[in-house]
Amino acid sequence: MWYGPAIDGLFRGRTIRSVMQHPPIETALELHDACKSFAGVVALQATSIAFEAGRTTVLIGPSGCGKSTLLRLINGLLEPDRGCVVVRGRTLSRANVGELRRRMGYVIQEGGLFPHLTARRNVTLMADYIGWPRERVNSRLSELAELTRFPADGLERYPRELSGGQRQRVSLMRALMLDPDVLLLDEPLGALDPMIRADLQDELREIFRRLSKTVVMVTHDLDEAGFFADSIALMRDGRVVQRGSLAALVERPADEFVTRFVRAQRRTRPPGDTP
Repeated sequence: MWYGPAIDGLFRGRTIRSVMQHPPIETALELHDACKSFAGVVALQATSIAFEAGRTTVLIGPSGCGKSTLLRLINGLLEPDRGCVVVRGRTLSRANVGELRRRMGYVIQEGGLFPHLTARRNVTLMADYIGWPRERVNSRLSELAELTRFPADGLERYPRELSGGQRQRVSLMRALMLDPDVLLLDEPLGALDPMIRADLQDELREIFRRLSKTVVMVTHDLDEAGFFADSIALMRDGRVVQRGSLAALVERPADEFVTRFVRAQRRTRPPGDTP
């Protein structure tokens, strides 16, 4: 097997998340038989899944498997055709989606920044909109710039004047500005070159640990999933086919698809890149 028996050992030269058992903890998010179709095409089959507070869950799978749809249902960008999404015990609805969405930070691939706003304005937009005092806004912005290692002089630049890594840091600061309970990330590092991506992976994982947020991340990369996740949910054809640790996916695959997915990831590794 590609990863070998020492699955808790070094992983790309770094230590992967422990697969030790944790005591039961609070649930932050839940989907109950939630499903979604577009023009008759099923994007997400009836799915029930819970996300524990303060832990990182990574959704992984091939393109079109439903992972991004699931994420957009969580933050209310999409409504389920049937079933429901529950956030901290409250069912997400049209009446409360604005309120509950402010408790969730959202980061997408390439940042999704407004090109006509400076980095500062991108980060503080929602805080300004809901009427935070200027002193509170500036204090929170300074905290986040320090947390993400973003240069203070970069805050007055526009997105086109920033590097890819800097744009992602701005997007992360924007997602964290209101101090949300939940952080949702949809392929946040996919467009970056390998060296910048590796650096940001290290920084992101440290941020997750320091803030103890509930994190749900989407990626297509099993390597990245193993680096970040307390739990991995592997999806196919709009459903979760296996959920658990990286070790479980590698050593105890639920079906032939899981085995093929792991093998395919092995084939896409660069020559000589051996854990």
